[in-house]
Amino acid sequence: MALLIFVRHGQSLYNLENRFTGILDIALTDLGKEQAKLAGQKLIGYVFDIAYTSMLIRAQESLRIILDEMKVTIPIVKNKALNERMYGTLQGINKDETAQKYGLAQVDIWRRSYDICPPGGESLLDTYNRVVPYYKTEIEPKLKMGQNVLLVAHGNSLRSLMMYLENINPLDIVKVNIATGIPRVYTFETDLHLSSVHDL
Repeated sequence: MALLIFVRHGQSLYNLENRFTGILDIALTDLGKEQAKLAGQKLIGYVFDIAYTSMLIRAQESLRIILDEMKVTIPIVKNKALNERMYGTLQGINKDETAQKYGLAQVDIWRRSYDICPPGGESLLDTYNRVVPYYKTEIEPKLKMGQNVLLVAHGNSLRSLMMYLENINPLDIVKVNIATGIPRVYTFETDLHLSSVHDL
C-alpha cells in the first residue's frame, strides 16, 4: 500500500483580493497560514517519505507550515511543472473588474473551461499536459516502491492531477473546486490500483 496526499496551499493575498494569481509569486495571508497549520494538524500520524511542491512561495510556505506542525523533516522536491495555471494578461487583475470589462460569460469560459486559454495564458488542458507527465515520471515510481508522498500545490495543477487519478472527464472537471488547506488522501494497492479516495 502507498499513500498520495495532496493539499492546496492556504489563502494567498490575491485570493483574498479576488485577483487572478496564476504564476505570480504571492505570499500567504494570516488565514492562509492558519489553514496550512490546520492541514498539518490533520496529517499528524501520517508518515511521508518525500514531499513535492511548486516553485511558488505560497505552496512552499504552506508545505513548510504543514511539516512544522507535524514536527517532521523529509526530503522536499520543488518543480515548476507543479506551478499554478498561468493566466496570462489576466494575472494580477481583479476578477470582478475583468468581468465588467469582458463580460461574466467570457471570464467564466476563461476560468472554468477545459481547453480554452485566457489571453496569453494556459488552459486547464495545458496545465494537465505538464502536471501529469511529471507525476508519471517522478511521483508514480515512488508510489510503486511503497513510499508515501505529500504534494502541496495549486487549485488547477491539483485539478489536473485529479482528472488523471480519478478518471474525471473534461465536462465534469470544470465543476470541481479544491478547497484550500483540505488534505485529499489517495490510497494505492501495490499495483498502483487506486483503492480509496477521501478528504480529511
